[in-house]
Amino acid sequence: MRPGDERCVTCGDIAVTACVLSLSGDGRARAQSREGEIEINVELVDVGVGDRVLVHAGVAIAVTP
Repeated sequence: MRPGDERCVTCGDIAVTACVLSLSGDGRARAQSREGEIEINVELVDVGVGDRVLVHAGVAIAVTP
C-alpha cells in the first residue's frame, strides 16, 4: 500500500487487524476482526492464540502489539 491509500494498488484489498482465536495446525487460523470471524493463513508469521495480527488478502503479514 502507498501512504495515504486505503486499498492495495495490486489487489484492491485493505489490511485489517484481527485477534487469533484458534490454530488449525495446517497454516490456517480462525480470527476475530471488526467484520466478524474470519479464516486466515498464518504461514508467514509465528503466532499463538490471542495474538493480534495484521491481515492482508486473507494472509497474516505481521504480529501487532
